[in-house]
Amino acid sequence: MYIKGLTDEEVKSLIPHDPLIVGYRGSIAHNMYVPNTDPNSIDDKDVMAVTISPIRYYLGLDRYEGSDGFVHEWDIVTYDILKFVRLLLNMNPNVLSLLWLRKNHYIYVSPNGQRLLDNRELFISRNRIYKAFTGYAYAQLKKMENRSFEGYMGEKRKRLVKEFGYDTKNAGHLIRLLRMAIEFLTDGELHVFRDDAPQLISIKRGEWSLEKVKAEAERLRQLADEAYVRSDLPSKVDKKKVDELLVSIMLDQHGIVANYPEDFFE
Repeated sequence: MYIKGLTDEEVKSLIPHDPLIVGYRGSIAHNMYVPNTDPNSIDDKDVMAVTISPIRYYLGLDRYEGSDGFVHEWDIVTYDILKFVRLLLNMNPNVLSLLWLRKNHYIYVSPNGQRLLDNRELFISRNRIYKAFTGYAYAQLKKMENRSFEGYMGEKRKRLVKEFGYDTKNAGHLIRLLRMAIEFLTDGELHVFRDDAPQLISIKRGEWSLEKVKAEAERLRQLADEAYVRSDLPSKVDKKKVDELLVSIMLDQHGIVANYPEDFFE
């Protein structure tokens, strides 16, 4: 698998098992990447991978849920398929986004990875979309207003907090997540690639006042409430169908033919 600037050994250390899907996440996926040639850039090149482990990890004592690592400019997070699906069922916005990328933002997709993409509608639930996206958005609001320097912040980001009096990157996430929630609840599509990226980048650069950000967030929250009430998306996920897909993918990946009884998924 080719990730620019990384050796095969470096990729293997970050994505240790058979990859199903490898794609961009974060600012590149959102059309919001500011290259490091910009003095105010605080963006890395973020990648997410979904893998299937050797079968002993599912039957024996060892377990692998995932890992994350940073090499050069690449920040790569990897999830085993079981952990990935659990996060999907909770409507984790960052994880869910991997199923709705533009084609050119997928670095690698295996045949079984494509099955996940083809069945992404199985993971849609209006109740969980509303709860997860608005919840994540307001977590960003609290971080933004806190004005404290978190351990994950680099020096550039700390400098921006000092300059503008709030975390402008969290402000951009806040507005983006609320807009994505409204769109998702309205048309059932997660718009990861942002056509409103120029405005979101301007927020990230500190070109909006804190008061303007909070006012826009409140306006969007009200629209999200209305979109939730009007939404005709399923109220809950059909876990039986998800389970059938998951088991089928895992058996196929390991070359196992299983004859299980009709009530196996009951």
